[in-house]
Amino acid sequence: MVTTGQGGKDEFKRSASHFADRITADGRDGWPVEAGRYRLVVSRACPWANRAMISRRLLGLEDAISLAITDPIQDERSWRFTLDPGDVDPVLGIAFLSEAYDAREQGYPGGVSVPAVVDVPSGKLVTNDFQRITLDFATEWTALHRDGAPNLYPEALREEIDEVAEGIYRDVNNGVYKAGFAIHQETYDTVVRQLFARLDEVSERLSTRRYLVGDTITEADIRLFTTLVRFDTVYHGHYKCNRRKLSEDPVLWAYARDLFQTPGFGDTVDFDHITRHYHQVHTNINPTGIVPIGPDLSPWLTPHHREQLGGTPFGDATAPGPVPVAEAVPPAGRAV
Repeated sequence: MVTTGQGGKDEFKRSASHFADRITADGRDGWPVEAGRYRLVVSRACPWANRAMISRRLLGLEDAISLAITDPIQDERSWRFTLDPGDVDPVLGIAFLSEAYDAREQGYPGGVSVPAVVDVPSGKLVTNDFQRITLDFATEWTALHRDGAPNLYPEALREEIDEVAEGIYRDVNNGVYKAGFAIHQETYDTVVRQLFARLDEVSERLSTRRYLVGDTITEADIRLFTTLVRFDTVYHGHYKCNRRKLSEDPVLWAYARDLFQTPGFGDTVDFDHITRHYHQVHTNINPTGIVPIGPDLSPWLTPHHREQLGGTPFGDATAPGPVPVAEAVPPAGRAV
C-alpha cells in the first residue's frame, strides 16, 4: 500500500493512506529549532516529500536538517532504508521508518508516511504533517536559513497563497490520487472533471503571470510543481488522468519547465524513483508490475520563455548553491 496521499472518498482512503490521522508536533516545544537535531526522511517518488526537499534546499537548511532517502519500492513494512549500506539508515540506525513511528506511538493506525521528521537523539517521529512541515521551514526556521534565502511564505501574501493552494490541493494534488484509486466510475468521472477544471483555471491564471502569487516563487508554486512534474510520467497513464498531457497545455508546460530549470526544483526530482515506485508498488492498479520506458525526459530542459512575463524566481534573494554531493539525483533519474 502506498502512503503518499489523502482522499476525501472512502474508497480512496482505503486504497491510499491515512493522512487524516497524521501526527503533528507537540506544539512549538515538540519541534524546537535546533541545528543537527532532526532528520528529514523522504522518498524521492513522493510528491508530498518532494515539497519538503525543495523547501529545505531553497532555504539552505541542508546543514541544519539532515536528509534520509528511502527505497522507492516498499514492502509490507512500508518505507525502508535499503539504499544505505547494510540496509540501515546511517544516522538513525533503523532499517524501517516504522521504527521511528513505533518509538513515538506504538500501533499508530494512520500508516507510515513521508515526509517524516525524526528526532535524532530519541529516534522518535516528530511529525509527518506534510502540510505544515514546509510552512515551519519557511517561518519558524528563519534563524538557520542561508544568506539570501527567499521568503517562500511572505506575510503580506499568505491569505492569497493559502486560497490558491487550497484549491490546488483539493483538486490537483489530491485529485490525481482520487482518480487513480477510484473504484467506481461515477467517482472517477467526477474527480477527473474537477482535476482538469482546476488545471484550466490555473493555466488561465498563469497565462499572464510567471508565478502563482506575487512576482517570485512562493509556497504555492512548490505545491503545484510536485504534481505537475509527475503528471505525464505517472498520473496521465497510471492514474488515468488522460484528458490531456501536461505537455499539451502550453502555459502549464512552460511554467513547469521554468520551475524545473530553477535551482532547488529539478535537481530534487528523480524520475527513476517516481516511475518505479508508482508502477511497482501499486499492484492493485498495475498488477503486472511492468515499468514503462517513457516518456522522453529531454524536453524538460528546453527553453520556456516565461521570463517574458516579468518577475524573477527569487526577487532580491539568491538561488541556492550546488546540490550536496551525497544528495545528488543519480544519473538514471535525471532529465538529460
